[in-house]
Amino acid sequence: MTASHEFFYPGGPQGVLLIHGLTGTPAEMRVLGKGLHAAGFTVHGVQLPGHCGSVEDLLQARWEEWYDGVEKAADALRGRVDRLFVGGLSMGAVLALALAARRPGWVDGVGVYGATFRYDGWNIPAVARLSFLLPWFKRLGIGRDRMFMEEPPYGLRDERLRAQVSAAMLSGDSAAAGLPGNPWHALAEMRALSHWTRRHLHQVTAPCLVVHAREDDVASLGNAELVVSRVRGPTELVVLDDSYHMITIDRERREVIRRSAAFFNAVAAGGSNLSEVA
Repeated sequence: MTASHEFFYPGGPQGVLLIHGLTGTPAEMRVLGKGLHAAGFTVHGVQLPGHCGSVEDLLQARWEEWYDGVEKAADALRGRVDRLFVGGLSMGAVLALALAARRPGWVDGVGVYGATFRYDGWNIPAVARLSFLLPWFKRLGIGRDRMFMEEPPYGLRDERLRAQVSAAMLSGDSAAAGLPGNPWHALAEMRALSHWTRRHLHQVTAPCLVVHAREDDVASLGNAELVVSRVRGPTELVVLDDSYHMITIDRERREVIRRSAAFFNAVAAGGSNLSEVA
């Protein structure tokens, strides 16, 4: 059984559930979690099923299991707090939106960080355009041992941090920095999750803080614009100019913390004009 690397910071009556991305770990949400905890929030960083272990562990999990893990964590946290906010990075943002769509009565606000419905950033190779074939490959059992390897800049504009993360990733310690690549069959599950969530974005009525890097190397700004255009709740779009994909740990991580705490506090206070939180 994969060891748990989740974190929990007890705090005030407003709770935040944080969700990492595909092949990632709770560690990529820890800085944001500590910042929100310092701002008075109770914070739980969830570990998605199949993550922080081997490639085989990841391949055993379907997207519905990732979602179920999020829903169970959300249900547990909302029993301890007065208001529940949920935030995710990359695929974690898609899962956060899926929860808000499926359980609108649970979620008071959403932090959408580097949402990834499509891998269409500037560092994604042209072969990714064939990703629509991955679900068929999985059904036919093709490419189970294949993966797209991560490449520099690994979602990080901060060169010092990039060196640390890449060293941890390539060392084989998946709990520290995630797997060094995205297995084809896991990406097929990711596509299925994205497809479901896109079709249900109109069911998201909670306020959404949408934060995205202008030069995201993994997922273009169009992913953020998709969220803003389709959800029915009020939105606040923040575009960062000095980060790549991993905005929760990159150069503007303090700004992500500041904007998130201000947004969630404004929602909790019943703010009618969320654009004033800047």
